Amino acid sequence: MWRYLAGGVGTLVLVGAGLFLWGSRPDTPSPLPAASAATAVSPQTATTNDTPLPEASAKTREQKRFDRYDKDRDGTITREEYLAARRKAYAKLDRDGDGKLSFDEWAIKATTKFATADRDKSGAMNAAEFATTAVKRRPAGRANCPPVRTAPAEAPEAAPAEES
Repeated sequence: MWRYLAGGVGTLVLVGAGLFLWGSRPDTPSPLPAASAATAVSPQTATTNDTPLPEASAKTREQKRFDRYDKDRDGTITREEYLAARRKAYAKLDRDGDGKLSFDEWAIKATTKFATADRDKSGAMNAAEFATTAVKRRPAGRANCPPVRTAPAEAPEAAPAEES
């Protein structure tokens, strides 16, 4: 019984000490530079940054999506404009052109992916074959961003080449 009581008291002491130390730590400085340092321009960087920076587009993602559907640019999307993309996708799936989708036509992408992954053509995939069906994700990159410009570093003095 005394062990449980001692353990509980010890835990409370540790938690109290942790809160005391956490509350008494000094405020951390801001990771952002001061405004005066950010606006200061050295003569060296003033000559390299004379080119204007590209302006960001005012269109939002939803506006761009709307514009893709609004083919006649009248500010409205008609039923025909909305279904045009669907009709093209449907026509690609309807391989025999009969106006009806069979299950195999509808599942052509999955069927093709399975046939490609099944290397030994056994009709079943083992773990290694199944691993090839994973979706390949592209990392989100920085689109349309100018490269970061840095001041040119001074070249160190060249050391004499050793002769062998």
